This record gives sequence, structure tokens and C-alpha cells, in this order.
Amino acid sequence: MTRLLMIPVVTMTAMLALAGCQRGDATEPLKLSGKLFIFNYRISKATYNLAFDFQGKIPDGSYVEASFENPAGGEPLKITQKIFPFWEKLALESPPLRCVVKDKPYRVAVSLFGPDANKIQTVETTVISSLDQTILPKNSIVVGPAYDMNPKVFVKGGEADYSPDTDCPKA
Repeated sequence: MTRLLMIPVVTMTAMLALAGCQRGDATEPLKLSGKLFIFNYRISKATYNLAFDFQGKIPDGSYVEASFENPAGGEPLKITQKIFPFWEKLALESPPLRCVVKDKPYRVAVSLFGPDANKIQTVETTVISSLDQTILPKNSIVVGPAYDMNPKVFVKGGEADYSPDTDCPKA
């Protein structure tokens, strides 16, 4: 009879131990899992891209505010994005950038706010590009939903102007 009572006790102990192993960190619910620059040659656009894993429960109605250092100088570029509770990951993309310099660290700060607008967490990092923005043409090589050739790039006579943006401040 004692053996029969031991099985439920051992099972309950194992279940409690496993319950304690569930992911969750109330103080740092966002964990940075990736960061990079993406250069889209076709539309002549560069952006910061960050990925986060959720380490804990995010309350419904939460949102993030991200501030990206502006490679062209001036005020940081900012975005606000709502978070939905069914998401397993968070991906953030900056507004389009100009003047990204290879191997230069650029600052990014992401703040998580609860539905009551109280700050829960701030993640600060730097993002470094392995490419210079001079690889992109100044103008998008395609325009419109059908990816038509951009007349600013493809002029009459078959000549194409792929020259880079030269209006960037000197680093």
C-alpha cells in the first residue's frame, strides 16, 4: 500500500519541478535574438532589423518603442509597434536609412511598455553593417507594384545610372 502512495508523490514532485522550468522572466521578457542591416538593391533601401524572443508573458495591450541612430545624422529614427499576446517572436524594422557606413556601430534602444504605459524593459544594443551603403544606387531601380523599370535609372538609349547616393556626411 505504501508503494501505491509513493507513485503519486513522485509524479507530483516531478510535475512541480517541470513547472518551475517553464520559460519566464518578468523583469526581462524580451531577449534579443538577432540584429542586422538589410540592403535591398532592387528598391535601393537599407533598414535595421532586430528579432526578439519572448522570455515571459507579455500583457495584452503592450507595445514597444524603438529608437535607431540615424546614419545620415540628425534625430534618431523612431517606431512604435503593438505586441499581440499570441506572438512567439517580435521582429522590428526601422524606417529606410541613408548613409550606412561599413564597420561603424550604430545605437539602437528598444523599450517595452505595458498596457498602462509603464516601462517594463529597455534593451540597448549596437548594430554593425558588413557593407557600405554605396552598394545601393541612389534611385530605386524599379517602381510600382509590377516592378517597372525606374525612368530615373534607365534613361533612353539603354544607359543605366546605378550611381550611389553621394549626399552623405563624411564620417
